[in-house]
Amino acid sequence: MTGPFAWFKWQALFRDWHIFAEGFGNTLLASVLALALALALGIIFGVLGSTHQKVFKLFSRIYVEIIQNTPLVIQVFFLYNGLPHLGVMLPVLSVGVFGVGIYHGAYIAEVVRAGIQSIHRGQMEAALSQGFSFWGAMRHVILPQAARVVLPPLTNQAVSLIKNTSVLAMIAGGDLMYHADSWSAENIYYGPAYVTVGVLYLILCFPLAQFARYLERKTEVSA
Repeated sequence: MTGPFAWFKWQALFRDWHIFAEGFGNTLLASVLALALALALGIIFGVLGSTHQKVFKLFSRIYVEIIQNTPLVIQVFFLYNGLPHLGVMLPVLSVGVFGVGIYHGAYIAEVVRAGIQSIHRGQMEAALSQGFSFWGAMRHVILPQAARVVLPPLTNQAVSLIKNTSVLAMIAGGDLMYHADSWSAENIYYGPAYVTVGVLYLILCFPLAQFARYLERKTEVSA
């Protein structure tokens, strides 16, 4: 039997399973760290974009527009090649985490901003009248209510983020796609490598996608 499903090709893959396991672990680590960064940036810039202070709104807008309107690959290459010229030397995995985290932070910022704006302005006015500062009202009153609205799209962003960690392969980031590229180039067994990578990404992303759909249905029922 020839082609991508030839048994001897799969035997070679199973023999080198540790290579794909290492890539899977690196992808999972990069995804968790990048998601944490993206959430932090998204909440900060989402709140800034919801203020009445023009300087803060402009700052948030600049970040969102620049990141959303330039390709992720360009941003990662800029960090990979640009930071050393500034005297900043980071591990390749860290460069990928920063690139993917900053990229998705801009999209999460828009999700958070839309969630905040979906809360009636009277909630903020009531909180301020009770002695809360703007930031205190955001933390204790507005954001908890907005969480129900933003959770489904945030989960979808997490799925996209996991898939976008594959950009690390372009800078030898040691992720799942990089290990698959290296292994298949060495053995010329591209079919099994990419089928396996697809299955592993499906294992990571499918539960999150289902969770997002569950949250969307729950939000529609409670609306």
